Amino acid sequence: MTQTSTAGPGTPSQSEPSWGGPGRARRVLRAVAVVSCVPYLSLKTAWVAGSRIGIPDGSSLLDHRVGMAVANGLSVLLDSAVIVLALLLTRPWGLRVPAWLLAFPMWVATGLLTPIMTGYPMQLLVRLLGGSGREPAAPGREPFLDEWVFGVVYTGFIVQGLTLGTLFVLYARDRWAHLWRGRVRELTTGPVGAARRATAVAAAVLALFPLTTHLMWARGGTSGLSAGRIADRSGDFRVLEAMYVVYLLCAVAGAWMLAFRRGRDLPVAVPLALGWAGSGAVACWGGWMSLAGLGGGDDVADRPTGLMNLTYSVQMIVGVLVVTLGAYFFAERSAAAGAPRRTT
Repeated sequence: MTQTSTAGPGTPSQSEPSWGGPGRARRVLRAVAVVSCVPYLSLKTAWVAGSRIGIPDGSSLLDHRVGMAVANGLSVLLDSAVIVLALLLTRPWGLRVPAWLLAFPMWVATGLLTPIMTGYPMQLLVRLLGGSGREPAAPGREPFLDEWVFGVVYTGFIVQGLTLGTLFVLYARDRWAHLWRGRVRELTTGPVGAARRATAVAAAVLALFPLTTHLMWARGGTSGLSAGRIADRSGDFRVLEAMYVVYLLCAVAGAWMLAFRRGRDLPVAVPLALGWAGSGAVACWGGWMSLAGLGGGDDVADRPTGLMNLTYSVQMIVGVLVVTLGAYFFAERSAAAGAPRRTT
């Protein structure tokens, strides 16, 4: 007797775990994620309304109130999206949301939050071991923000990242676990294998440029940095530059393993996680820094140089290439899982 499966890409297969409701743990995580947004949203809303809490006299933030209001408004929208995502990941209707409509904002959230989640603790560790943190402002330059603002905001971001990330992993396990089962050695080339390899090679080649510049700046080099960036350099800056190097390597490594089946004994989830986090970090922060550069103000010293802009742009391209490779990988596996299967 012949049977045909008609499960489509968006339909859970018989091997997928069924939705059992959010459960107490997920409800707690959701609540913590929402509450962790409050400090940042409160500060940003206060600044939009004209408050100067946490902004010292003479800060460059006070020089361009309209630009500051627009940037803060955008920040409020971005952080509010965390609340929406926390609800989507813990409600039954969230399973009916199209995959791309969830995956893209989660990729952006991962990209923006992961460098903070790793970079800020590393900065604190460097200071604990005797390294320099945010150094006093150079002569003639006032502090950007009061020091306490960074602790409050970054702590909130870390909690957001941990809770939202955990909720997403649980959600993805419920909905898509069948797409990353197995080992890397079991991957097939598929009809787009050549394109996948070409994309991985292109990402690796392009990554050499931002890798070089970020590594140079992490080691103390100043070539290509703006005068304002040089004046404000500190141990914190070097830590962040070193983290860019790590995320570029993660993105390229994840793409390379998927395309060429390297690390054959590793679970497929490993290169997917590397590519997801690495591509998000370099693409989203590259985009954020590029946007920030457009509002550099009237002070030429604060405007990013051509080399800085080029570095951010190229790392954005690298991140987009890697996430595109991952998207096609999932599309191919989803199509294979939903293809008609015949048994006798």
